[in-house]
Amino acid sequence: MHASATRTRRAFLRAAFGAAALAGTAAALTPVLRARRPRQTLSPAPLTEETYRGRHISVDPARAAVHIDGRPLHVMRRADGSYLSAVNHFQSYDTPLEAARAAVDELGTTQLALAAPHHG
Repeated sequence: MHASATRTRRAFLRAAFGAAALAGTAAALTPVLRARRPRQTLSPAPLTEETYRGRHISVDPARAAVHIDGRPLHVMRRADGSYLSAVNHFQSYDTPLEAARAAVDELGTTQLALAAPHHG
């Protein structure tokens, strides 16, 4: 009887340890797996338009398109979630709109060049 009780206790402890390890792994991986899932939006983010220092800025977050006075400003998203622009690629900004405002500050009265055609 004693050997049978030892086996039962050992089996119980083994199962309990396995369940605890599985629960701990699941708890650790849940935030990672949620972050990898694409966010679902019911409607696209609205187009942001404003006049800043006399320049018309439009930002379309759905297409990641930024325009200053109708001319495209190349904006890139960095790995940390911030943005940089082709006008000032040494500093990061929290939003594409902030990057566009900084580009306007840098450009002054100069217009953005029209995008050159891509060769392909």
